[in-house]
Amino acid sequence: MSNGFYQPARTVTGPTYGAGFKILASVVCAVLVLYGIRIMLRFPLLQYGFAVQMLLLGAGLMLVLSYYWFLRSVLTIDASGIRQTWLYDRRVEWRDVRSAKMIGIPYLSWLFPPRLVVRTGTAFVTFNGGSRDLLVEFAKISLAFQMKK
Repeated sequence: MSNGFYQPARTVTGPTYGAGFKILASVVCAVLVLYGIRIMLRFPLLQYGFAVQMLLLGAGLMLVLSYYWFLRSVLTIDASGIRQTWLYDRRVEWRDVRSAKMIGIPYLSWLFPPRLVVRTGTAFVTFNGGSRDLLVEFAKISLAFQMKK
């Protein structure tokens, strides 16, 4: 293993966020959009200053971008490392990984499945797994790095 300690048996690709989280994100975004429309109808937003208008436009743009990437984000675990697409892509190569551990929120794993926290030389990177295959691979990675100690 010249390029790192851990090598997956096969390439695993899947959604970064699970169905429960996507449904919750959709409901929250729909509520925020409806609330925004209600505010626009009640208040004369065009009479506010340019900075306030740009702030509201920026908030709306970030809501749309975040929602889009919650639905579209993909995680890939392969021989070179771990990659997660999002507004900005995250990538960690196996040779940079110092340790890896799964963390979860008790009693809410149906909504927020365990995450893989990877420690590199200078930082921690968190990866989300939205499919069973990804979570199984997370467990293998975590176990491999626990046995390394």
